[in-house]
Amino acid sequence: MATRLHSLPMADHTAPAPAASGVTPRGRFAPSPTGPLHFGSLVSALASYLDARSRGAQWLVRIEDLDQPRARPGAAAGILRTLQAFGLDWDQSVRYQSKEQERYAAALARMIRAGHAYACGCSRSEIARTARRGIEGLIYPGTCRQGVAAGRAPRAFRLRVTAGEIAFQDAVFGALRQDVAAEIGDFVLKRADGIFAYQLAVVLDDADQSISEVVRGADLLDSTARQMLLQRLLGLPAPAYLHVPVAVNAAGAKLSKTTLARPLDPLRAGATLLAALRFLGQCPPPELAGASATEILCWGIAHWDRGAIPRRRAIAVQSDVG
Repeated sequence: MATRLHSLPMADHTAPAPAASGVTPRGRFAPSPTGPLHFGSLVSALASYLDARSRGAQWLVRIEDLDQPRARPGAAAGILRTLQAFGLDWDQSVRYQSKEQERYAAALARMIRAGHAYACGCSRSEIARTARRGIEGLIYPGTCRQGVAAGRAPRAFRLRVTAGEIAFQDAVFGALRQDVAAEIGDFVLKRADGIFAYQLAVVLDDADQSISEVVRGADLLDSTARQMLLQRLLGLPAPAYLHVPVAVNAAGAKLSKTTLARPLDPLRAGATLLAALRFLGQCPPPELAGASATEILCWGIAHWDRGAIPRRRAIAVQSDVG
């Protein structure tokens, strides 16, 4: 989980930025349906939910199912049932990214016409032969920046990233900056398999749903500069950002289906919510032991403290949490 984000002088950013006049503030939780929710998922969902509800904001749920080959049948419905079992009720209807393809295609077409995006005909093996390593894999060497070579077919579409730092404030990690060109490079907007990339889709969805505050795991902290760059190029408003520590196992690996993280047990909703509150630096009182999920969430909304969230990328949890 190393990063090359650079810290700027700290500012007072513990309070959320006020929403524009007449605009209802909104947060969101956006899981991918690759399996059941686990403790790490709950931490992100709970932080987002409490941060929104504590300031009277709406809280939306979006299923990020763009990568259909990785989506598991029934996983989305299971995620929604689990959220409800833990008392995390949402506003408005659930959005599914798989139903938003036309919006993504239209935005990509605009970027191509404006010269911000270009077709790439390179294979992974070709890129690997000349690319240098960045913070999230290989940095594309720019082979197709001036056009795909004769006789080659476009495979993917990339953003034409220009040099210069993107600076932003995170409500936990403070003032940060990143040179996307130097550390990430021309990143993919549409993959060779035809799937729109997460970075493009999430920016378009957050703007379309008027999300004013993005609360998510710190594993996505390095994505923020890319998303802010896309927001600028597309003329979209930037939400405020708050990143919370990621739950990892004893080996330091993020909890996930791959690392055999235990699915959340609705029968242990109260105890697991209390564990998630403590993980987030909140201090639920002993008398909440044995309380219902609703009672625990009511306490959490009334006592939510952004300033208590640990300023750490990851925190290890015991294997029996879930």
